[in-house]
Amino acid sequence: MVLVSKYMVPNGYLGLTIYPFIFLKKKQLKDNIYLLNHETIHLKQQLELLIIPFFVWYGIEYIFRLFQYRNQFLAYRNISFEREAYTNDSDLNYTKNRKFWSFLKYI
Repeated sequence: MVLVSKYMVPNGYLGLTIYPFIFLKKKQLKDNIYLLNHETIHLKQQLELLIIPFFVWYGIEYIFRLFQYRNQFLAYRNISFEREAYTNDSDLNYTKNRKFWSFLKYI
C-alpha cells in the first residue's frame, strides 16, 4: 500500500518502506515507476528477513559503511539492500524473477 506522508520520509529522501507500507514524500511520486519498483524491492527484502531483522541488519551495515566511507551518502548507497534496489530499480520485472536473499550478492 502506497501512502503519501511528507513527515514520515526523512529529508533528502523520496520514499521509505516499512512493511507493508511504502511512504512517499510527495503525491506526484506515485507515478514514478522506478521509485515504486525500488521500494517494492525493499518490501521483498524485509519479508525475507522477517521485517525486524531487516532493520537491525540495515542499521548495523549502515554504521559499518559509515566507518568505511566516512560519508553518510556513500554509506547509505553502499548498504547491500540499497545496492540491490538501485541496481535493479529500472528492471520492472526484477521482483518477479528475483531469487531469495539476492541482496547477499551486493555485500
